[in-house]
Amino acid sequence: MNIYVSNLSFNVKDEDLQEYFAEYGEVSSAKVITDKFTNKSRGFAFVEMPDDEAAKKAIQELDGASVDGRTIGVAVARPKEERTGGGGNRGGSGGSFQKKGNYSNSRY
Repeated sequence: MNIYVSNLSFNVKDEDLQEYFAEYGEVSSAKVITDKFTNKSRGFAFVEMPDDEAAKKAIQELDGASVDGRTIGVAVARPKEERTGGGGNRGGSGGSFQKKGNYSNSRY
C-alpha cells in the first residue's frame, strides 16, 4: 500500500519515516519529497508498505500524531491524476491560473 504523509517538519528525513512506520511492519520505501532546485523538504512524503493490514494500522495510529512538533496527516495515497490542458507555448488552457482583465490566450 502506498501511504501519503503530510505536514511534516522540514527536519524529517527518509530514515526517520522508515523508523516511524517500521514499528507497524515491513517498509518497502520511505521518501520525503524535496524541491528539485533547492533539495529542501516540501513537507510531505510517501511510504510504501507491502502488507495492507500493517499499513492500515500505521495509518490509523499515526494520523494526527505529533512528529517533531507538528501534527502529521497520514492517509492512503491516491493515484497520480492525469494532467489535462497545457501550459507554456503548447496552446492549452493554462491550468487554473486566471488573469485579471479581458485577455486572450491567443498570440495571433
